[in-house]
Amino acid sequence: MLTKKQIQLKIKEVDSCLLEEYKKIAKGKEKKRDYAKYEQEFMKRIKTVIRNLEPLIYKATINIRIYKGRGQKPKLTIQQKLRIFLVKQLVDKSNRNMAYMLDLFCILMGIDISYKTVERLYSDIELKMALHNLYVLLLEKKSIKEIDACGDATGYSLIVRKHYASIVQKRKDKAKKQNKKKKHFAYQFTLMDIKSKMYVCYGMSLISEKKAFDQAMKMLKEMDISIRSIRLDKYYSFPCYVNQFSGAKVYLIPRKDAKLGHGENWLRVMQSFVYDTMKHLEEYYKRNYSENGFSVDKKLLGWKIRQKREERIDMAGFSNAVWHNLLQLYS
Repeated sequence: MLTKKQIQLKIKEVDSCLLEEYKKIAKGKEKKRDYAKYEQEFMKRIKTVIRNLEPLIYKATINIRIYKGRGQKPKLTIQQKLRIFLVKQLVDKSNRNMAYMLDLFCILMGIDISYKTVERLYSDIELKMALHNLYVLLLEKKSIKEIDACGDATGYSLIVRKHYASIVQKRKDKAKKQNKKKKHFAYQFTLMDIKSKMYVCYGMSLISEKKAFDQAMKMLKEMDISIRSIRLDKYYSFPCYVNQFSGAKVYLIPRKDAKLGHGENWLRVMQSFVYDTMKHLEEYYKRNYSENGFSVDKKLLGWKIRQKREERIDMAGFSNAVWHNLLQLYS
């Protein structure tokens, strides 16, 4: 019978020696990355995405119908909006610079718009629907239904002089929520399918990482996807989070004050951690796929979000998740 004392002793054992032992074993299994080859393959994937983007845009927008009533007709079709928006996020340009770039391609694309038009795309309901359709379409193309998942959060800076990774190193968990008046970061939580490396749900918040997690879980309920197993970091090491994945295997490292008496789901996690520790750690550290995913996203799309209004910040973050899945579709 598992006891609280056994859990406490195992936590101390893991902190003092087992983590280092596991890291040595894992390091021996790692393959050295050929960075030159990696960059070539990465650029090849981007080119493949761009070549195959038009059919995806068509499928994501073909059934969208919004009644606009009387008034001036919009300059852009929904297909043009989605195309411009995705390119804007990829090149990481300001709205004004993006409008200048569009001037160069005006003859080819047959449009003439200002930087204000580009900015308004981030509040466009029709475009948000198209972006969501594209997100779901990408998951369907990978036939994602039942998954082994890992989840983590990151932050996108809203100001140039604040970098999320450096702030987290200094403040740790305190960096995962912020003052309501001073908003320096937008918190993003994503749940990733380990096999395909695609994001299956997404959430963003200007308040805290927890709020971003809650938004992602709302989205997960709307998706036709079931979770076989899930890996979360110590920030989510509470029974309330484990209970949200009832029926799935949950891998996490308990906090130092972890106790029993929180139901069957929590008991199963503690039994796995105490009785099969090395296997538990091996599964838990597959969570690194989420961190690697964020690293690739920020390398491609930047670590800063330029928008100021909340709904536009959320739209920019969601488009980053869409671009991540576009790249994984052809990996």
